Amino acid sequence: MASSTAPTVLGIGLAATGAAHFVAPDAFAGITSAAFPKDVRTWTYRNGATELAVGTAIAIPQTRKLGFVALAGYVGFLGYRAYTAR
Repeated sequence: MASSTAPTVLGIGLAATGAAHFVAPDAFAGITSAAFPKDVRTWTYRNGATELAVGTAIAIPQTRKLGFVALAGYVGFLGYRAYTAR
């Protein structure tokens, strides 16, 4: 049981961060604009939705593996965007 606690907490934290993109989008504008300099607000909402979905998938044991695959893809995408936006 203890081994599933950390991924659940991680997933809930990521999902909560994703939800926060909708509650307080201005708080994410600075970091979002680094990788997505155009349409910052739209990308803030897209990233929030992605983090909400991926976090939820990680928090649920039945979808956890898929959630971690999605997280790896999302981190790669963000890294690519940050690199190409320089």
